[in-house]
This record gives sequence, C-alpha cells and structure tokens, in this order.
Amino acid sequence: MKTINHLLTINDLTKTEIHELIAEAVEIKQKLKNGTPHQHLAGKTLGMIFEKSSTRTRVSFEVGMTQLGGHAIFLSPKDMQLGRGESIADTAKVLSRYVDGIMIRTFEHKTVETFAENSSVPVINGLTDEHHPTQVLADLMTVYEQKGRLEGLNMAFIGDGNNNMTHSLLQGAARAGLNMTVASPEGYEPNKQIFEEAVQSAKESGKAVQFYADPYKAVSGADIIVTDVWTSMGHEEEAADRLRKFQPYQINDDLVASAADEYIFLHCLPAHREEEVTASIIDGPRSFVFDEAENRLHAQKALLKKLMN
Repeated sequence: MKTINHLLTINDLTKTEIHELIAEAVEIKQKLKNGTPHQHLAGKTLGMIFEKSSTRTRVSFEVGMTQLGGHAIFLSPKDMQLGRGESIADTAKVLSRYVDGIMIRTFEHKTVETFAENSSVPVINGLTDEHHPTQVLADLMTVYEQKGRLEGLNMAFIGDGNNNMTHSLLQGAARAGLNMTVASPEGYEPNKQIFEEAVQSAKESGKAVQFYADPYKAVSGADIIVTDVWTSMGHEEEAADRLRKFQPYQINDDLVASAADEYIFLHCLPAHREEEVTASIIDGPRSFVFDEAENRLHAQKALLKKLMN
C-alpha cells in the first residue's frame, strides 16, 4: 500500500487501500482479542481537535492510540489559541511540530482541508458537515465481517441524503465495489457533485449508484440497510419539520420486508428509536450497530498505523 498523507475523504483511498486497511483492521482486532501486543506507534502522539462533541470518535481514537503504544491529547477550542482567533494555518504549523498526527472533528470541511495544507504530519478527518470517512471504514469492516466480502453487495441508505454519512458511504461503496441506492425526501438529496462522482466511480467498476424518492425501491434486494438520525448537529431548529418529512423513510419491519433475507442493519449512532428506526429493527437479530461501533476502534488503529508508523 502506498503512503497516505492525509485522510480527509474516502476518495483519498483507492479500492486496494480500502481492502488492505480492512484486512489490517481485522488482524489488529484479532490481536487485541488474543492479547497479542501490537504497539506499532510507541512514542507517537496524536493531537485530537474537537469543535464538535463526540463519544465514539474521542474514545476510539484515544484508546486506539494507547493500545498502539502511543498517546493522544484532547484539544477543544477553549483550550487552544484557535478559540481566541489564531488562524487555522498557524495552528496547524505549530501543532505539527509537536505531534505525529492530527485528528479533527469540526463543522466546515474547508477547516480540515486548510489544516492539511499547512500541516507537516498526517491529518485525519474525524467528521465534518460533509464527510465522515473514519465511520465508513468501520462500516465497511463490519460488512466484510458479516458477509465475507464487499464486492457486488447491495447497500441502501435511507434518510437524509445531504449529510456526511451519506456522502462518505457513496464514496466508500463506489470505491470498494458495492452497488448503492439512496432514498431521501425532496430537498434532502445528496450533494450533486459527490453523487455524480460516485455514479461515475461505480460505473467504471461495473457497479451502480442510484437515487430514489421511494424508500421501498431503494431497499429492494438490499444486503445492507443504513440510516442516520434525521436531525444532525447544527440543524436542531429544523427538528419538527424534519420529523414530519422523514416519517415515510423510517426503517421498520414493513420497509425491510423487501430487503435480502440475510440483510444487515447499520447505524453510526447515536440513534433515536421510533424516529429513524424502530426498536424492533435496531435491537433485532439483523442489527450489527454495536459491532459497527466497536469497529471504529479497530479500523482507526489500522489507519493510524498506516499514517503515523
């Protein structure tokens, strides 16, 4: 695998790199369960900048660095000069002289791009409003564990098409060799450029990316069904309106009846039961959301090892 300088979107990875990272993550997961030492990053430090709060992102990166023999530093804007007006570029230049890698969870995607442009160490996008690549690596790892392959599987995302999970799943599915459908209400379609690039990427490998207004069409024959909360951080004032518009897109027993018999359900969490998904689905036998959450740790360890070793 060639050296990856940064991970800002899934498109920073080739198909081969995605598969190699997943294979590495599976191996690292087994080493942890066997108690086999894997301290590939001894003496290394990851700086973690959080402008958006998190449970899974913070804990998985911090624990991951510890298990790899390194150290992680939590940084919030109020703890940094960034929160007092220092430019992103200057912050990146200073921090990259102290640490061996930087993970950022923030709002505007331009922030991580500017950070990467001015950093002399690898930068990882822990989430922006447009992309969530580390979550999608964990999602693809979970699919691989449950299905034994990625190539040719059918993934359906039902819900808000214009959010970071949809965009990164579109890129990840197209790159990794899956077919993908998206179903969203009018006005919540995926970013046009990201969607069209995913369509073209999938077409080049003989796969398909499609959009439907009808969630039943999108779910038909799906091997993987994915959703996310209807109201993401920063859109709280729209919650009541979104609840009404997205109700027909709820993942429930009626909707999944047309999926493949052995479909799996994924959700990046946190989940709002009886909103975007019913308890019967997320707590049912086809749900692998907690395996998916655990796999954030393992997939990110594989990524950290590759970027910072």
